Amino acid sequence: MSECTHDCSSCGENCPSRNKPEDLREKPNKLSHIEKVIAVVSGKGGVGKSMVTSMLAAEANRKGKMISILDADITGPSIPRIFGVNARAYGDENGIIPVKTRKGINIMSLNLLLEKTTDPVIWRGPVIAGMVKQFWTDVIWGDVDYMFIDMPPGTGDVPLTVFQSIPVDGIIVVTSPQELVSMIVEKAVNMAKTMNIPILGLVENMSYFKCDGCGKEHNIFGESHVKETAEKFGIKSICRLPIDPEVASVSDKGLGDDLIRPEIGSFFSDITVDL
Repeated sequence: MSECTHDCSSCGENCPSRNKPEDLREKPNKLSHIEKVIAVVSGKGGVGKSMVTSMLAAEANRKGKMISILDADITGPSIPRIFGVNARAYGDENGIIPVKTRKGINIMSLNLLLEKTTDPVIWRGPVIAGMVKQFWTDVIWGDVDYMFIDMPPGTGDVPLTVFQSIPVDGIIVVTSPQELVSMIVEKAVNMAKTMNIPILGLVENMSYFKCDGCGKEHNIFGESHVKETAEKFGIKSICRLPIDPEVASVSDKGLGDDLIRPEIGSFFSDITVDL
């Protein structure tokens, strides 16, 4: 075999370098041991992606798992507020120390590094993507059973960076009932398939409102399409979350550790059974 000249135009189709895709995944901090990584994505903003991430983390923590949340939504971080975390993260010679919630969930978010949490982040895409990568490589996560990554909406720089740089075991897609959102979900699903990331499940948030008086379910945002969407893309696990003022109240009070719902409990068991 001739020596590689690094000029791909001069080599044949059977060249090992041509056939083997380059592995761009980064290693986590040397003091981190992370078993499974689950990214929570959405095709558009405003569907409750961060809330679903928080619920999943709270449920897994309740089951006795060691949980971390990497807040990859750099320009719109909300995880610290949901969990009532106000302390600033700090670092030492080994890396950045994440901040713990009341019940021991480790979180890292840009808001934990800013002087003022209301300061805008006016960065270009590559800089934002680089910060997310640093959250993976430089933060001392310790021993983690499940890391949830709260992704920004859409299919831009950050999702691409996460899927290429971090060994994601699967994604959860969050949507709402509108037809338009179903179309946008397809973009997120197709991106995951393009990047060879398994789709673990589909969550339809704000799926319905259950009247306290009559007990009837009302489809405030239109008829549910979660079953049809799941069948279309071969997604096995689905979850329908109702509009619940109590959930909003708990998160507004910074009590994210207490965001426990039976629907999420069953869903978490379904998506992790084969992980």
